[in-house]
Amino acid sequence: MKAATLRAVARGAICALALVPAGALGAQETAVPGVSLGLLYRNTYVPPIAVKPFAVESPGEEALGREIEMIIAQDLDFSDRFLVRDSLPTEFSGQGVQYELWEQFEVDWLLAGSLAANPTGEGWVLTLEAHDIVYGSLQNRGTFPIPESGSAGFRMAVHTASDAVVEWVTGEVGIAATRVVFAMRAFGEQRGKELYIVDSDGENLQRLTWDQSLVASPVWSPDGTRIAYSSWKAGSARLYERNLRTGADRALVPEGAGQQLTPTYHPDGVEVAFAVIGAEPRGLYSYDAARNCCLTHLGGGRYHDLSPGYSPDGSEIVFMSNRLGVATPQVYVGKPVRGNEPELLSPYRYGEGGYFADPDWSPTSSRVAFSGGIAQRRQANRYHIFVADVERGDNWLVQLTQEGNNEDPSWAVDGRHIVFSGRRDYGSGVFVVDAVTGRTRVLVANVEAADPDWSPILAGGGSR
Repeated sequence: MKAATLRAVARGAICALALVPAGALGAQETAVPGVSLGLLYRNTYVPPIAVKPFAVESPGEEALGREIEMIIAQDLDFSDRFLVRDSLPTEFSGQGVQYELWEQFEVDWLLAGSLAANPTGEGWVLTLEAHDIVYGSLQNRGTFPIPESGSAGFRMAVHTASDAVVEWVTGEVGIAATRVVFAMRAFGEQRGKELYIVDSDGENLQRLTWDQSLVASPVWSPDGTRIAYSSWKAGSARLYERNLRTGADRALVPEGAGQQLTPTYHPDGVEVAFAVIGAEPRGLYSYDAARNCCLTHLGGGRYHDLSPGYSPDGSEIVFMSNRLGVATPQVYVGKPVRGNEPELLSPYRYGEGGYFADPDWSPTSSRVAFSGGIAQRRQANRYHIFVADVERGDNWLVQLTQEGNNEDPSWAVDGRHIVFSGRRDYGSGVFVVDAVTGRTRVLVANVEAADPDWSPILAGGGSR
């Protein structure tokens, strides 16, 4: 075994302990008495990576090279798969890769890049190389078209390059080339909520709707070209679908189907499941959005079923319901067919008033995220984000948040990161938590947001 490899293993043990906050390995106050809580953080080694200053072939474009370099370094940091080194010695920024020198700087990976004018005459071509310093070899190399800085697709094109680096090194999908949609009160307006969209790094915040009404529960289609949501702009809650390529909206479900709430797309992108209240039979329905037909009652009755979400293969559905006959909702999972009896997933304890809502199924596994807590914490405005495993069951949970109020979780496409709306002592906003390390960052600060939903990977920079 190489000396560098032994050093990396030793650093891994130290970094793994550094990831666990004081008290995390011992007893901690829990929002769910009597339930077995998993450790918040896994002891996972995070390899150090350095980003070598990018070479720029065109004179005068050094600032552009530094801008792209900084975006990629931040994307790698936000992936939570690397410890990004900064403050690099100037003698390391020359031509070529001197593996022995970088090994002395205690990095396991080096990202080198160069920027050249696109031969087509439009924008640039970014060439990236991922070097394995421990084994002294070039791991992968690729080229990426980059439009002009400041153009609509510039940052998303750079994010696409960042995701390629994540995949080269880890074999897993990155999340930089994604966006988050959510509902919030428009700046300067006193009532209602509108849809907003933001890049995965918190940049490019844009307003999508101008209805001067109330919108709720936006959700991305699997191909990232549409967003379904509920709106009261016609007087009652109806489902609408926004085409992000054209900017056009259309009503999805015919009038007369009651209050239509909390939509979600089937993984095939054709059917939309949603909740109906105020009409009989109420409960969960599906609708063929491609053919504009075929309203199907999936199940429900005298209780309220809300917030459906499909498993990755579409064979099961998770949702919240008050079917236990108590005021506080719980999370259930079952087959999306009428007559099927779902199973309780959340850790309900009789007499303890547990409140669990807003379930979202991971796109990569059997894990489900939801928010909630016991009644006393709910009254104190203290929900937390939990993760349960459908296959494991047995009331085993992981509690991902430890402070403030936290609601509306939604998984990223990597099945690792979760976006949610939250409130802290320093303000409210949209947050992201890494379900592996527990690291939490602010995505959009100082906004009263609700119902965030994470997009799939947006190919080619995505649609606006």
